[in-house]
Amino acid sequence: MTLQGKCAVPGVAVGSIYIHNNSFTIPKESLCPAGEEQVHLDRYFFIKKQAISELDLIVQKLNDDPKAAIFIAHKEIVDDIIINEEIPAKIKNEQWAGDWAIYQVYETVLAVLKNTPDPLISERACDFDDVRSLLLRLWYGQKNEGLNTLTEPVIVAARELMPSDAAGMDKGRILAILTEIGGLTSHAAIIAKSYGIPTVLGITGLLDSVKQGQTAAVSADANKGTVILNPDKNTADEYQKKAKKYQQDKKEEQTYFSREGFTACGKKIDIGLNVANVGADLAAEQYVDSVSVFRTEFLYMGRNSLPSEDEQFEVYRKVLECFGERPVIIRTLDIGGDKQIAGMKPLNTEENPFLGVRALRLCFNYPDIFMTQIKAALRASNGNLWLMLPMVTSIEDIRKAKEYIAAAAEELKKEGITVSPYKFGIMIEIPSIALIADLAAKEVDFASIGSNDLCQYLCAADRMNAETEEYYQSYHPGMLRLLKDVISAFDNAGKSISICGELGGDPMAVPLLIGLGLRKLGMNASSIAAVKRKLAGCSVKQCEELAGLALACQTAAEVKTVLADTTLV
Repeated sequence: MTLQGKCAVPGVAVGSIYIHNNSFTIPKESLCPAGEEQVHLDRYFFIKKQAISELDLIVQKLNDDPKAAIFIAHKEIVDDIIINEEIPAKIKNEQWAGDWAIYQVYETVLAVLKNTPDPLISERACDFDDVRSLLLRLWYGQKNEGLNTLTEPVIVAARELMPSDAAGMDKGRILAILTEIGGLTSHAAIIAKSYGIPTVLGITGLLDSVKQGQTAAVSADANKGTVILNPDKNTADEYQKKAKKYQQDKKEEQTYFSREGFTACGKKIDIGLNVANVGADLAAEQYVDSVSVFRTEFLYMGRNSLPSEDEQFEVYRKVLECFGERPVIIRTLDIGGDKQIAGMKPLNTEENPFLGVRALRLCFNYPDIFMTQIKAALRASNGNLWLMLPMVTSIEDIRKAKEYIAAAAEELKKEGITVSPYKFGIMIEIPSIALIADLAAKEVDFASIGSNDLCQYLCAADRMNAETEEYYQSYHPGMLRLLKDVISAFDNAGKSISICGELGGDPMAVPLLIGLGLRKLGMNASSIAAVKRKLAGCSVKQCEELAGLALACQTAAEVKTVLADTTLV
């Protein structure tokens, strides 16, 4: 029997299945017995302290490992001001039982996070879910049966892998990870990638198909993840050889992580870091040349009030100071009408929110929120701020946003605050602005290509919908032509152009992007080593020749075939 899923971490493995059950008992809706509200309150605050102690132990165990930042963030969730107002209020004022209050308050937060279209934000829901699981486990006095007590190498199969599962696991005894659900940018996937453990996510019916101790062969690559149950001896032997070769290859790849991004011919390529979580993502700052996009949405999510100007200022200043003179692209709020955000009046329900009032359009409808964010960013600038607008569709959008930024700068001036120099730019993620890139380049200092949404809008295929996956084609010939035109328009204008979508961190796409003229690539930290190694193995001339061949292709499949031909670069 063969199962299919999404490759989160490439690799090959053969071994026995270990079914990991990390689910918790969902409490029943219930009230405190009369007069026992204080007992439930005291118990909640007691298990909060226990949770902090457990998380401290994980952080100490990880020591200076960048992954420790994930669990520092978990401690912040446990201590979240809003959550710690809501849970006691439900117990004290509405007589909810403590376990039901914990479950339901976190459920409200999770509903908001999970409905966020940006996967880098929506997958942070897993962290809140993990913290809730921790609190409920402590409430019920249950032991932590993690993945750190395995006695032999296994392939872990689970419904979902929580960050605490991943961080606490004995990586020397885990050959591969298989899950029914989970995102490619989830913390669990990031941790698995840092360990180099082959990981396949989104395997439909996984737990109904596998058995404890069953033999499986796992293969994950750029295109898909495959799991063969009960492989014959020849297949198992073949996979064992592939696994050994792959591990040797990954060990070599990691030597590139701390190197500069140079092509084989000595051309410097700017390696930018995509940041969605300040604590976890900034751990890689010394190995990159810039922040290619700082997604500010996390400041607004999972809370019942809007972040103040001062609160945003402190976060932005931390990132800008961390990078010194290196550019930091801060993207303004990119959320939309497919969810409700506390502090804003209820948004109208839209039939197609991805084409509705979102991102810059939403900011125009809520000028106070927009101005607060702009002022916070301008205050934090120390000369390396690059302020970027998402979902720009026209020159009118650009000019209107400029008016807001000028007004924000004027307000700060009246408050006696000096605004340091900054650059102003846009995301190119909608075909209408991509097709007039030459005109847009005259209005801005820089642009960054959001390849995920640009592909989604170009192909008219929802990138979050599994049923339209085959129509969402990052290597569609039309996509390549549009990329070439946008890059050429900004190069001709002498303006900076980069990419911050998934293509920027895809090693297979790197030679193509260089050949099309890009010299700035944005990516998640987990892609840095692979991209730098790919760059070191090809010259600009080879990349240009490869791009020419790709542009002559008629289908996305043909483009992939060309890019996969290692003899060309």
